[in-house]
Amino acid sequence: MVALTLAPRALYEEVAELLRQRIFRRELQPGAWIDEMRLAQELGISRTPLREALKVLAAEGLVTMKVRRGAYVTEVSEKDLRDVYHLLALLEADAAAEVAARADATDLAALQALHGELEAAVADRDRFFAVNERFHMALLERADNRWRLQMVADLRKVMKLNRHHSLLKRGRIEESLAEHRTLMAALRAGDAQAARDGMQRHFANGLEAAG
Repeated sequence: MVALTLAPRALYEEVAELLRQRIFRRELQPGAWIDEMRLAQELGISRTPLREALKVLAAEGLVTMKVRRGAYVTEVSEKDLRDVYHLLALLEADAAAEVAARADATDLAALQALHGELEAAVADRDRFFAVNERFHMALLERADNRWRLQMVADLRKVMKLNRHHSLLKRGRIEESLAEHRTLMAALRAGDAQAARDGMQRHFANGLEAAG
């Protein structure tokens, strides 16, 4: 098998990203054992950078390390999912309130442009997923708290492990879009409480759909 040509950044980071995407695409299923020897041979690397990559993914919650058994793709229980949604609702609702209170015209224009992309992607589920995440992360960036941003980024990675993603439920994309419209209206109005409430409802409805 031909070894991959990896980017000049740290080898373990490149391997971590490759495995991360395989996990998100379900090429590595939740609960699956990660065969380190086979992967190292496939990638044409030693097991050292592979193990460093697995440590990164374990820190993100995507991989679970088991003593004397190796690495497994993390399985998300119903409680895990509720806990993740609970934290995301708190963190992102707080960010939405901050952005509503102090966003300038440039911030609002950027978020409105992303919302427009979301409106245009309603018939394309994969594109909707991608734009939806970009919108949420853009909102967090404008709230300007790097610790919250990192926490949400990691929690969203774990959320992607859910076998029954909320947006897969029939009609959920349209409901999610309507919730985004309400949120954008609150942001444009500078209404921090409405933005907070809107984001919390967005996650509550998402959790119900994911159950």
